[in-house]
Amino acid sequence: MRILLTNDDGLRAPGIEAMHEQLLSLGEVFTVAPLEVQSATSHSVTYSAPLMAREMRINERMTGYAIDGRPADCVKLAIENLWPEHHPEHRRPDLVVSGMNMGCNVGIHVIYSGTVGAAIEAAFLGLPAIAVSLYLAGELKGRTFGEVRWDIAARHARAAIERCLAHGPLEPHSVLNINIPATTVDGPTPPMKVVPMNLAGLHDRYERRISPGGQVYYWASGSGMEFQHTSTGSDVEALLAGHITITPLHYDLTDHARLRRWAERLA
Repeated sequence: MRILLTNDDGLRAPGIEAMHEQLLSLGEVFTVAPLEVQSATSHSVTYSAPLMAREMRINERMTGYAIDGRPADCVKLAIENLWPEHHPEHRRPDLVVSGMNMGCNVGIHVIYSGTVGAAIEAAFLGLPAIAVSLYLAGELKGRTFGEVRWDIAARHARAAIERCLAHGPLEPHSVLNINIPATTVDGPTPPMKVVPMNLAGLHDRYERRISPGGQVYYWASGSGMEFQHTSTGSDVEALLAGHITITPLHYDLTDHARLRRWAERLA
């Protein structure tokens, strides 16, 4: 299997390094990721600036391209130019994996996420894609990111990916969103659950501050996991209960149920 690996935390993030190591057991891995952190950039792309590309060695087993752009840029550039330049005999990868993200992407975060945006871009271009994110205990419980066992979390992620591929390759244009529960100690792979995304909005909080020059500004201070409500059977509920969540996504935003109604209104 030939895998294109990307993320939104940057090429030097611990999550993508751990994910790369685990994906090597599934096949060849080609890595193209943003130069800097691009969290919450969703599906934005770059048109008014050049996409600078630099090859970087991360460790003895991982080398990748750092792109001065967004996650979706990385996928577009990789599929259109970088992949065929390096793999002239295989013009496209078999699978695109985006992650492993620092922080979960459940509920409304699926819309904001650059990690998911990269996966959806790959699917839009006709490839199967999987977004992988890790719930950090610090998102609710005040723990530090340094306590996270990225190696173990990536091993759980690989097990989930293998399970999803057990019945054969994913279909073109398909997207799976996988979230791994908080991982700070070694242990067996958590149970997996196929669930829909939670549809509630967030309880956003902004701290009012005064700059040294006397200007008022606001700093986002919410935890990111305080939803207006948590639906029974949703990804948020399952993740907080310790499950690996798997949610199939699609990029068609058409409200098909209302197409006929609007056609009749405007006839």
